[in-house]
Amino acid sequence: MLIGDVQGWIDNFVSFDDRFLERIAAAWPECMAVLPEQPREDDITINLVDRLPKDVVVRRLCHWVEYQFEPFGLAADGSKYSKGIIDIAVLFDWDRERYLAYECKRLNVINGGSRSSLATVYVTQGMMRFLTEQYAEQLPVGCMLGYVLDGDVPFAHSRIAAAIGSHVPLGLAEGPTPLAVIETIERFRTRHNRQSGLQIELRHALFSKSATTPPDG
Repeated sequence: MLIGDVQGWIDNFVSFDDRFLERIAAAWPECMAVLPEQPREDDITINLVDRLPKDVVVRRLCHWVEYQFEPFGLAADGSKYSKGIIDIAVLFDWDRERYLAYECKRLNVINGGSRSSLATVYVTQGMMRFLTEQYAEQLPVGCMLGYVLDGDVPFAHSRIAAAIGSHVPLGLAEGPTPLAVIETIERFRTRHNRQSGLQIELRHALFSKSATTPPDG
């Protein structure tokens, strides 16, 4: 729950995301160097989260970076329950209801010589969790990280844009709108109308695992 000026919190979340992505970019080469050619999503995320809390800049920016954070929901009888597991959550203080969520998805996965974009999964099993408020309930900003395993970021971006445009339940109000590149990270944002009547801005960052030439697909 946010207390005070919501726009002020949005500005803080956006500013933090910019700086946090710079630190992920700094950790990315070392993280990828120890992983196989087609790593699992969890393996990438675990290795990133292992490094980020040790980064002196990150330690100044936030309270904690949590892997597989479980936000709580409130039942009718007043009890709390788990709403699921967010891949990465950044906590700014001891209030666990105030966080910036990062949902991570693999893209352009190579299997048996063919490529699967997984853009639909990115939308339906990633972005939609923010729209239903399973993640970031009553919070105005959420983030998506796309791990582009074949290095073809333009292809991944185009497939995601098409999947966003064709999925009506996303309640797309604005975007995809490009954001400034950070290091080699291609970025864009979208704005959505939630069923609760509140809007949420989703900020997207696409990371290239490699610069190799991708197969046709």
